[in-house]
Amino acid sequence: MSESLPAILLTVQLALVTTLILFVIGTPLAWWLATTRTRLKPVIEAVTALPLVLPPTVIGFYLLILFNPGSAIGGLWVRLTGDTLAFSFSGLVIASVIYSLPFMVQPLQTAFERVGRGPLDAAASLGASPLDAFISVVMPLSLRGFITAGVLSFIHTVGEFGVVLMVGGNIPGRTRVVSIALYDHVETLDYAAAHALALGLVAASLSVLVAVFLINRRYPVHAG
Repeated sequence: MSESLPAILLTVQLALVTTLILFVIGTPLAWWLATTRTRLKPVIEAVTALPLVLPPTVIGFYLLILFNPGSAIGGLWVRLTGDTLAFSFSGLVIASVIYSLPFMVQPLQTAFERVGRGPLDAAASLGASPLDAFISVVMPLSLRGFITAGVLSFIHTVGEFGVVLMVGGNIPGRTRVVSIALYDHVETLDYAAAHALALGLVAASLSVLVAVFLINRRYPVHAG
């Protein structure tokens, strides 16, 4: 198990960074989707949900092309950092954010829609600015959505395989995450190590989900 420790630590780091970035990106996007009346809303929702239906290898393939040093984005990254996006931790983070985006946005959008306009109108009548109302009213009422979105994004990132393999390859200590390490153990017929990793992932995922359900029971769903 000790030989898999670097992959485990890298996976946890990737999942944490990805989830934090998704909170920053996904919260305003989910709020906009929950409150906008534009006719483009179904299109934006479809684009956001696209990773749910696209094969991971398709996403990974196009990201690999986008990250190529010969492309505009890949070339700019090389000039700014001296490193490539492909086969790097930074590339894994960007790929994971894109691939896990719907797991952050959809629970938050549902939670925001349940809050409705009533609490916001009440806060506005008391002199609260839109930002103050969102922080002091919407976020506490949407706590279940935030918990669910964070956990789903984290667990989904931990379990990624196709996208991370296409974008990051299998570089020990740099891009080799748990799912890739598990695949390697199976390929080399090291079933003992594969069982240890697989059971560890099952136990960790189940424990987190049980904790989320227990926490969510303490917070009722609010409807505006």
